[in-house]
Amino acid sequence: MKNHFSCNAVLMLHIVLKMTRQKSKCSRALSGDVAFLLHRVFMRSISVLGSDKQVAKWIPLATEYQLIGSYAQTELGHGTYLQGLETTAIFDVSTQEFILNTPTISAMKWWPGDMGRSATHTVVFAQLYIHGKCYGVHPFIVQIRSLQDHSLCPGITAGDIGPKMNFEHIDNGYLMLKNVRIPRENMLNKFCEVQPDGTYVRRGSQKINYFTMTSVRISLISDEVILPLMKACTIAIRYSVVRRQSKLKPGEEEAKILDYQTQQEKLLPQLAAAYAFHFINNYLHELFDRGYREIQGRNFDLLPELHAFSSGFKAMVSQYCTTGVEICLRACGGHGYSLLSGLPSLYTKILASCIYEGENTILLLQTARFLIKCFSAASAGQPVPPSVTYLAAMKPGKCPAKDKLDFLSPDVYTEAYQHAAIRLISSTAAKLQDLIQSGVERHEAWNQCTVQLVQAAKAHCHYITVKNFVETVEKLENTAGIQNIMKHLCDLFALHGIFSNAGTFLHDGYITGAQMDMVTASYLDLLGIIRKDAVPLVDAFDFTDKNLNSALGSYDGQVYQRLYEWARKAPTNKQISPAYEKYLKPLLHNKLSKL
Repeated sequence: MKNHFSCNAVLMLHIVLKMTRQKSKCSRALSGDVAFLLHRVFMRSISVLGSDKQVAKWIPLATEYQLIGSYAQTELGHGTYLQGLETTAIFDVSTQEFILNTPTISAMKWWPGDMGRSATHTVVFAQLYIHGKCYGVHPFIVQIRSLQDHSLCPGITAGDIGPKMNFEHIDNGYLMLKNVRIPRENMLNKFCEVQPDGTYVRRGSQKINYFTMTSVRISLISDEVILPLMKACTIAIRYSVVRRQSKLKPGEEEAKILDYQTQQEKLLPQLAAAYAFHFINNYLHELFDRGYREIQGRNFDLLPELHAFSSGFKAMVSQYCTTGVEICLRACGGHGYSLLSGLPSLYTKILASCIYEGENTILLLQTARFLIKCFSAASAGQPVPPSVTYLAAMKPGKCPAKDKLDFLSPDVYTEAYQHAAIRLISSTAAKLQDLIQSGVERHEAWNQCTVQLVQAAKAHCHYITVKNFVETVEKLENTAGIQNIMKHLCDLFALHGIFSNAGTFLHDGYITGAQMDMVTASYLDLLGIIRKDAVPLVDAFDFTDKNLNSALGSYDGQVYQRLYEWARKAPTNKQISPAYEKYLKPLLHNKLSKL
């Protein structure tokens, strides 16, 4: 495939690697299939929620793999709604121990990775009870298997939950606890503590217990969601410059399918999205790092914003990328459905991301709750976080674009996204308030607005993604036209969003029908422009052939040879059909005898 490359390939590679976070390189090199992923979450929980003494005790053991950790939060009957968790931890003053129990079958911990066969310890989230009073969900370090012979500890029932749609290499498990006693020091107590006499002491916000999940969601976006889309784009775009189908011009050879506008319209917006989400991932990590520094200083002000952003972007990005991977698979025609293409495994893997670490609809509603509170505060002239100050800037107006080139102005399309986000948030807030004032109870009023609340949360996240993409491109150097190429991608991502969600922008007349035609014209023009750099743009993701594990997406473009070679290696082609003697031979000989 080398003949398809341009000199921009190395430059694009430099851009991506320069902006890739160091800690994700190991995951990239190993294609994301890293053993004991929940061990990292176990360590992160202790590092964030544990006291200095607990960190000093547990982290060295975990770092040296003298124990293997997991993270037991989700239950058979409860997932995203942590307040509903049923597992209990009752403090026994007389023994200075917590007694952990699984009171019902729905309270059984279900899905924790590495728990089925591997983990020796886990962080269990349970309802804390002291002298009969519930203090809410807290994290506890619990040993579940012996460090001598790996047998289950007394009171522990655990195992593997069985086959899943993917993740065959991860032993997702279940856990039940029956009167399991752990020392008082095993409750992670950096921000809250149970003293020997049973006195409960809190140091900061109770919401800090959600901080581990915030961290996990942000890591999930980069390692488990964006990477599959990047891989799918690489496979589908490389294949699309090898595969030829029909003729664009009579008398010429069959055309590369990426030269067809319909194929470009399938794949190039996914490529633009992969870059957009790569940059929003950097934005989220910077926000998280700032929030973590402030929390270390006992300042919890950023927690609500962090929780809302990690929830909303996990939902939006995973949903978008899942759809994108499916589009890439279908764009490869019949060969895309072959496991040898590498695309089906990417799809089944990324599909789960829409559910784990928080089901997407619930996460978007949590983001919406934050937005409604901020909108109310902004409307009252009160201060709000910098990311949502735009909510105070609502002003009626119309899109100023006069021709299609105006829609290539970042100011024009960014303002369109801002307008749409404000309209959806403000109209939903107004509906919510009207329902409450009419006598509907607040919780029922909220339920009657949830479909629109989800739309509002998506609009906010889409606006922030476009805005961040624009700001990132503006900071790039324009050596060898890099900034121009990245601006084309930014324009495409933004205009594809308007083109695909026309009703949102046409709803109140901010964009007219004639202007939507301009958007469409500019959007389609960009497809042909980006087509020229499509291969180097995916090469910049820097996946090796081993990373991709795809007969269609290999660097050398030898698609058909590799498909044939890999097919020949299938075990079924190296043995005599086991069905012949028992089934086929009698059938065939019976028919032959009649002939």
